[in-house]
Amino acid sequence: MFSAMERIKRIFQGSKADVIVISNGRVVDSNFLYLTGFTSGVFENTFMFVTRRGTVLFASALEYDTAMSQKPNEMKIVKLTSSERLIKQFSHYLKGKRVGINESFIPYRHYRAIKLYGKPRKIVDVSENLAMAREIKDKGEKAKIEMANRIIKRVLREAPRYFRTGMTEKQLAAEIDYRMMKYGADGTSFPSLVCFGKNSAYPHHLPNGTRLRPNSFVLLDCGSKYENYCSDVTRTFIYKPDKRSEKYKRMAEMLAVVKEAQSLGISKIRIGAKGSVAHNAVADFLDKTRGGKYKGRFIHGLGHAIGIDVHDPGTGLFPSSSARLKEDMVTSVEPGVYIVGFGGVRIEDDIVVTKKGARII
Repeated sequence: MFSAMERIKRIFQGSKADVIVISNGRVVDSNFLYLTGFTSGVFENTFMFVTRRGTVLFASALEYDTAMSQKPNEMKIVKLTSSERLIKQFSHYLKGKRVGINESFIPYRHYRAIKLYGKPRKIVDVSENLAMAREIKDKGEKAKIEMANRIIKRVLREAPRYFRTGMTEKQLAAEIDYRMMKYGADGTSFPSLVCFGKNSAYPHHLPNGTRLRPNSFVLLDCGSKYENYCSDVTRTFIYKPDKRSEKYKRMAEMLAVVKEAQSLGISKIRIGAKGSVAHNAVADFLDKTRGGKYKGRFIHGLGHAIGIDVHDPGTGLFPSSSARLKEDMVTSVEPGVYIVGFGGVRIEDDIVVTKKGARII
């Protein structure tokens, strides 16, 4: 389960930093959640110093009691009563040291504060160390991702019950989000994508006032969040199909092709394989199947790492990915074909890399 010291050891592995500063702006750095395990509180504009022995969190009076109620044993919490006290803490912990920062996230004003008040010997970027630490999921992380998947898959299994002719994409999105929370989610991993008809040809279409009509695609790309961890699942349906129509036959074929592509992609995932192997196998299949009629219609990577962020740091399944897959990595597998003016199909599941290959979560 969650062990703060194990995660601290991971992020310092190979790092030249003496102390690492995790800094939240108006948005919380997901590495803050990785190291604290906090599931409550806002903690905006908050600093946390990470040493090899533990963490020091500087909390405002507003957040102090919330932090104390859920802190790991290795954490010290300092209650801030003034900005002057924070400045003194900067000098005490950072002066003359090699200070690591998450260069890909830290607000510029916080970087300036570290230089001005901390007077470090050197500032080094540890964003890669943080990313590598989070690549491999421990038992507790996998359990939370599995719970997040259980919730969203239940919602998507039930979703067709709520399809109604004339309803809008926004209305269905609201129903899906409500069901996620009802079944135990802490929130959504990202804004739910609901795409009716021709809108399904746009991979990141956001729900609008488009109304549902019979014999059309319904593409739902949604994810629930459970104790900070995400899921990301996509299903494509045909609403009230007219099975005698040419349109239905075309839609059904697209669904069958994408299902076959996903099975192929999952079969290519194994420890030691490059992240590009599964993607390229699927892309080649989709370009050549059915006489090449879907050539060039698969327009994104096959999968991305999943964890605290829905696009977590780690090896993805992309055409240029040379990194090797490792045991206990978690990634999505989401082939799709998209025909603008007609519609699109995407099927997505989350998998964990095991000694036996990919296991669908």
